[in-house]
Amino acid sequence: MASSPPNEHVTAESLPAILEHDTKVKIAGIDVDGVLRGKLMAKKKFLSIAKDGFGFCSVIFGWDMHDMTYFRELRISNKENGYRDMLAIPDLSSFRRIPWEDNVPFFLVSFYDPDTQRPLSACPRGLLKNAVERLERKGFSALAGAEYEFYHFKAPDSSTSSASTASPAKFLQENSSHALPHLTEGMTGYSLTRPVLNQDYYYNVFETCQKFNCGIEGWHTESGPGVFEAALEYGDIKEMADKAGLFKYVVKSVSSRYGITPCFMAKPRQGLPGNSGHMHVSIVDSSGNNMFYRGSKDDKPPFRDLAYVSDLGRHFLAGLLEGLPDIMPILAPTVNSYKRLVENFWAPVTVSWGLEHRAASIRLLAPPTAPSKATRFEIRVPGADTNPHLVLAAILACGWRGVEKKLEVTLPPLGKGEDIGGANDKGVRLARSLKEATQAFMREDSVARDVFGDEFVDHFGGTREHECRLWDEAVTDWEIKRYIEMV
Repeated sequence: MASSPPNEHVTAESLPAILEHDTKVKIAGIDVDGVLRGKLMAKKKFLSIAKDGFGFCSVIFGWDMHDMTYFRELRISNKENGYRDMLAIPDLSSFRRIPWEDNVPFFLVSFYDPDTQRPLSACPRGLLKNAVERLERKGFSALAGAEYEFYHFKAPDSSTSSASTASPAKFLQENSSHALPHLTEGMTGYSLTRPVLNQDYYYNVFETCQKFNCGIEGWHTESGPGVFEAALEYGDIKEMADKAGLFKYVVKSVSSRYGITPCFMAKPRQGLPGNSGHMHVSIVDSSGNNMFYRGSKDDKPPFRDLAYVSDLGRHFLAGLLEGLPDIMPILAPTVNSYKRLVENFWAPVTVSWGLEHRAASIRLLAPPTAPSKATRFEIRVPGADTNPHLVLAAILACGWRGVEKKLEVTLPPLGKGEDIGGANDKGVRLARSLKEATQAFMREDSVARDVFGDEFVDHFGGTREHECRLWDEAVTDWEIKRYIEMV
């Protein structure tokens, strides 16, 4: 059975014909950590709920990524409400077939409050949908692109020459993570020879992504042992978020057949580069015209880097710069995220921006160094450990807040050759830890509360407080090695 063509128009009425030769359907929703939560469903059952939805246990918003209920129970799912069902409605436009599972049909679902019928405040797809609707009411839409860097390790009892179903989970319970060998060795960014060592896997990922409608635009080795980078095809922001999340699903599924363990942690190895998850964003009108491009050069711009950027683009940038410190738990959601955001590792650590500046938090791509139609902002703070729906929602909401409030860019850009945190960097230092970031996110007057509302901020902030408490109680290998004998 052939894979479904991308963007095939699917309706509840056309489903019986599309699924004529199928007996089952796989569905999945997305939790706050970006983890796909779903199940296999009989076709008859799926057809009966395709239009109006079905009950899905809310506990996926009441526990963490390892299914541990939060220390402090949160409003959406808790003992008091019996971890009640929420409403899950399939998004029929998300239809695709899973190539590595005999082309079983696959649909994403969005979660709704059963009482109000409104998108659940914590549903990542719903949050992004709400942010996009603010633009659509003004006749605009948003485009986005995602880039992910990630490490690859060999499962401990496998080789790169034969497939294996080995999992590192048990191994890591009994051994240090540093015992996991890298897929390849050395700092070999953009190498044409390193992928040859694992070319079956390398090409399988690329081709499977095409079949699963999350196509890769560029796929290469990045600097670091066993590190690859994928740039996904630029497009509609809601579809981009789906594709970014499903890209990880493809990589994790395909790699398991080769005895390879992909790792999207922000900082898997001390002393080596981290894993970024850069996001590119632009706004277009109904005719597809780039609304960040000015049309002609401004001879008296507030800063030279903004000469070709429209007033709307400048307001959007100002909104991003003002909101950045308050959305850090979304852009850096784990304790480990902040091990990547340190000085001298090509990672942004301040509120900063600049034309074609790859060390800044926000890199502006615009004329004269980029084509006018490609004018956009690259937000370089997020790591590969992020939830793409939440990241893109936060970027869009903060930027659009700047447009609505007509905020002005007052922070000077970083010049070429100027370092993050240097004498000419006037931006404030971003949070150094998840605890610090969460406190800023949850404070009463945070930008996050302004753009997302209290219910989401209280819920997501509570999940990050849970992560912080787990970390506070953890005893690490570093502590044991340092203190076991000497104190």
